Amino acid sequence: MTELNEKSQAIAIGPRIVASGGFDLLYREGMALIEEVAAYLDGDGRADSRILSREASFLYATESMRLTTRLMQLASWLLLQRAVNEGEITKENARSEKEKVKFSATPSERGGPGYGQLPALLRDYVDKGDRLFDRVMQFDTLERGKMPELDIGVANGIADQLARLKAAFGRA
Repeated sequence: MTELNEKSQAIAIGPRIVASGGFDLLYREGMALIEEVAAYLDGDGRADSRILSREASFLYATESMRLTTRLMQLASWLLLQRAVNEGEITKENARSEKEKVKFSATPSERGGPGYGQLPALLRDYVDKGDRLFDRVMQFDTLERGKMPELDIGVANGIADQLARLKAAFGRA
């Protein structure tokens, strides 16, 4: 068996995936969601919030602010990545700017007492925002040239094979 040169590295396909059409779809979907949520919160969402109980109304205000904040953070990321893809700024400048964007209200903080009383459409938008967040984080990881973490507990062939390889080579 031939020894690998210490300087040999795997080809980073992440940045190529990010620069491909997959990002364009993510960008369009993200911006469309932002517009859709803004229209809802300024229109039907106001009417929906008026008929809620006092407690549910407070939770509505909290969740709508979290959603709006999350979507604006995602818009910042999407716009920065688009600027990189179009050659308007360097990856290093974008990475520096992206570091300033701290995402809030992680999906694990959702729910709780009264969450089920919120309008179904708001809960749907929260779920869509969380899914968009997950996709953006996967793209961000790929863009940085890293592979997303796999959930080894998931029963699938790839995760199982990776777990076996890690065990065989003594890596945790």
